Amino acid sequence: MVPALISAKPQGRRPAKTSRIELRATEHDRDLLDQAAAALGTDRSSFLLAQGRLAAQRVLADRERFVLDADAQQEWERINSRPARRLPGLTRLRERPSPFVTPAADQPEG
Repeated sequence: MVPALISAKPQGRRPAKTSRIELRATEHDRDLLDQAAAALGTDRSSFLLAQGRLAAQRVLADRERFVLDADAQQEWERINSRPARRLPGLTRLRERPSPFVTPAADQPEG
């Protein structure tokens, strides 16, 4: 059984797979991918899709410039115009003394 924490499978109802992706690889690479898939209890296709999806999300998350069409721009503005939520835990965290600042009484006199 593979723990859910390391699963890269999307949750919920999955859409039908209607597109085919072909990939050429060496036998060594294919065997390596098969071993990794087996270690997670899945097949090569599911492994490659899950890991490829994660890699794609990381690449896109690191972008600094985003181009949005008119509808996406409107949705972005709608989301960002909402008032900020109050998060009591965050408020408590910000009110705590910083562990990186030495209190004045503990500082050596110079």
